[in-house]
Amino acid sequence: MSLLEKTLQQIKPQDADCRAAAHARLEQLTMPHWALGRLMDLAEDLAGMTRSMHPPVARKAVVVMAGDHGVAASGVSQYPQEVTVQMIHNFVNGGAGCNALARQVGAQVIVVDAGVAGDLSALVESGKIISKRVAPGTANMHTGPAMSREEAIRSVEAGIEVALSLADSMDVFATGEMGIANTTPSSAIVAALTCSEVEQITGRGTGIDDARLQNKIAVIKEALRVNKPDPTDALDVLAKVGGFEIGAIAGLILGAAALKKPVIVDGFITTAGALIAQGLSPLSVQYMIAAHRSVEPGHCAAQERLGKKPLLDLDLRLGEGTGAVLAMNLVEASARILTDVATFAEASVSTAH
Repeated sequence: MSLLEKTLQQIKPQDADCRAAAHARLEQLTMPHWALGRLMDLAEDLAGMTRSMHPPVARKAVVVMAGDHGVAASGVSQYPQEVTVQMIHNFVNGGAGCNALARQVGAQVIVVDAGVAGDLSALVESGKIISKRVAPGTANMHTGPAMSREEAIRSVEAGIEVALSLADSMDVFATGEMGIANTTPSSAIVAALTCSEVEQITGRGTGIDDARLQNKIAVIKEALRVNKPDPTDALDVLAKVGGFEIGAIAGLILGAAALKKPVIVDGFITTAGALIAQGLSPLSVQYMIAAHRSVEPGHCAAQERLGKKPLLDLDLRLGEGTGAVLAMNLVEASARILTDVATFAEASVSTAH
């Protein structure tokens, strides 16, 4: 049995008894009924995910999956492909937006090379990043499949391996990404899996102008026409129009779900990965927490497909896992509500008549 098959078999629903126990306690807290709203919903979710009335959430990591994309050659991005490697060095040196926010919440930043085109051997050898490289970047989906089905499976299993390697040291995972041009395959994935019009779900990514946006839309449409991804087969969609880091994000989510650990899904690109995970295991959605709603127009359609309402809406469009890291504050707050707030009986407070 393959690692992917084994992992899919291990994903179970949230624990109904723990959810019920958490719900009962939350209803008795010293406040008007459900006065902390969606934070209380999240507390109930955390109990169901972790099978605990004291959900462990202290040890946190944002896993930044990195990969390059052949479609960058079709002029869909504002930045050249070498920026992927440059930004990985920035992550390692602690200078990225994700690093700053992770320090604020006490989270580790773990960088994984899932398929970067440049040389990262020195960073791998020094232990500063993890190598799970499938290949040095995908092929150009504009003219043919981004990868083979075998490579798609390898990318997903790479993410599972990372989750398993962190299982004993982390309580909460967050999804991050880095890869020039990766909003293009993400838009293609969302279009394929939600049956949305390409124009409606394609945004400006790194800030492209009107002309380049029209080119990006045309490239995605052609990629979908040429490759004909099967929306009923998530691996086919990933192989035809995806990215290695997107597959690895899907794997990280599946691994977290199999481990019964929460996974905070960041922005548009990582939500595309979440759609792949959903296609492989609908139950995995029960372990996902939608961090925020980005300004990328396709993010809304993707989250609706997942059935998820984001915790934050701050006009973010950086990626890297920044929104997911910000949401860690709310995840910890929700757990504290369940564990630290007294019930009426515990506090000897009279209930309402």
